[in-house]
Amino acid sequence: MAVNGLPILLRTAGRRVLLVGEGEPADAKRRLLERSGLTVVADDPHARIAVVAVEDDAEARLAIDALKARGILVNAVDRPADCDFTLPAIVDRSPILIAISTGGVSAGLAAAIRQRLEAILPAGVGRLAEGLGAARAALRARFPDGGDRRRAIGAAIAAGGPLDPMVPHADNAVAQWLDGAAAVAGRVEVIRLRSADPDDLSLREARWLGQADRIHHAPHVPAAILDRARADAVRIMEPVPAEPLPGLTIDLA
Repeated sequence: MAVNGLPILLRTAGRRVLLVGEGEPADAKRRLLERSGLTVVADDPHARIAVVAVEDDAEARLAIDALKARGILVNAVDRPADCDFTLPAIVDRSPILIAISTGGVSAGLAAAIRQRLEAILPAGVGRLAEGLGAARAALRARFPDGGDRRRAIGAAIAAGGPLDPMVPHADNAVAQWLDGAAAVAGRVEVIRLRSADPDDLSLREARWLGQADRIHHAPHVPAAILDRARADAVRIMEPVPAEPLPGLTIDLA
């Protein structure tokens, strides 16, 4: 299934956003925009994004058309067909941000999912991210090869790993892990498909696909299955070599 948009994060420092409208819908958007670091203005020739929170259909239509004619990207409240971008529900564990979007179909559903994630995501996971960022030079020194470095971090932050992000950690957890961190050895896991439906994958198989460095697969394997793998995982329509390369290789058929 094709996605209905490309999620991106916009650097907000020093940027201005136009807000058209009054009342509670506009006030709610103002709070969200200002919280993100944007400067909300009524008009600015240099602004490139705008939010239209106008209930009257005719008035909203005029505002949307005028803004788009200026090349400004528009979010129109309760008018998904007119939106160039949507404003997702956000779980904030700075510097980690999780955005939940339904493409404007149901803001209530996005909010409900946000509330569930808020309940299960540790409050200190942002400090874990900061620790990994601060250790970037030490990680490069320990693992000069980019692939080895990515695999070592991936193993550490996997479920049950020493830096599993879903459990609380001490502030020095990254340094403690790095003291004994070693390169991840090569291994092969076999997935034999039971159907063309990716929902029939077991949780373990789905996790393998999400972690794999390379996937050896038969030509008939559906794209929907391969889409469950990381975008940068190498796809190879050849048998798995006798001596596996470093990291996780999937034999998929």
